[in-house]
Amino acid sequence: MQFSVRGNKVAQAPLPARCVAEAVGTGLLVFFGAGAAAITLMIAKGSATPNSFNIGIGALGGLGDWFAIGMAFAIIIAAMIYALGRVSGAHLNPVVSIALWATKRFPGNEMVAYIIAQLIGAAIGSFLFALSAGMNAVTIGELGATPPFPGIGYGQAILVEAIGTFVLMLVIMGVAVDKQAPEGFAGLVIGLTVGGIITTTGNIAGASLNTARTFGPYIMKSILGGPDFWVYFPIYIIGPVAGAVLAAFFYDGICTA
Repeated sequence: MQFSVRGNKVAQAPLPARCVAEAVGTGLLVFFGAGAAAITLMIAKGSATPNSFNIGIGALGGLGDWFAIGMAFAIIIAAMIYALGRVSGAHLNPVVSIALWATKRFPGNEMVAYIIAQLIGAAIGSFLFALSAGMNAVTIGELGATPPFPGIGYGQAILVEAIGTFVLMLVIMGVAVDKQAPEGFAGLVIGLTVGGIITTTGNIAGASLNTARTFGPYIMKSILGGPDFWVYFPIYIIGPVAGAVLAAFFYDGICTA
């Protein structure tokens, strides 16, 4: 049996089927979530700004832009959890799989398979968005990629990604992994948590919270000719992995204390 973000345990589907579910769920997360960020940048291009902040996302209305992007992520994450949670557990994020493996809740070989599926799904989702929205989505919208914003240092970006992912994983532990979690609320609560974190921290480092969510736009931008952000990729490995693993051990520690 495995953890389900719908709450409690789920039937053990064959690993290939679970990997397909992870790829599809992560791909749709990138298509609709990162796609919302790309569309925001495309809309902002050449528009008059209502405030003094006029670089990239935020140009149309500051925090309102990030709230819209956060809600796009919240809705698609909740939808994928309810749609696919009983198949694969709906990790949809390599750092969730890593944290569950680190706390001995998930086998190492399946963790590797899940991560590969999530990365492939994210790349396909980003590619499909580029096909749907055209080259402006790549050159202007940057496929919703997540670099740090102007004035944010590498260490600051890692820190905020770690903090945001700590909160996300802590919520996952409490509403999904814990056997006493109330049933039926995990998708809604996890989705809204992601939306809230993005709204608050998006303008610092892009609020990835998910290595696959960053990988998909990065790899597709490299293939299709968009700006190269690979120098920032370690931020979205180190920060989210550290935050998720720390949250999982922290939750176990306070629950067994």
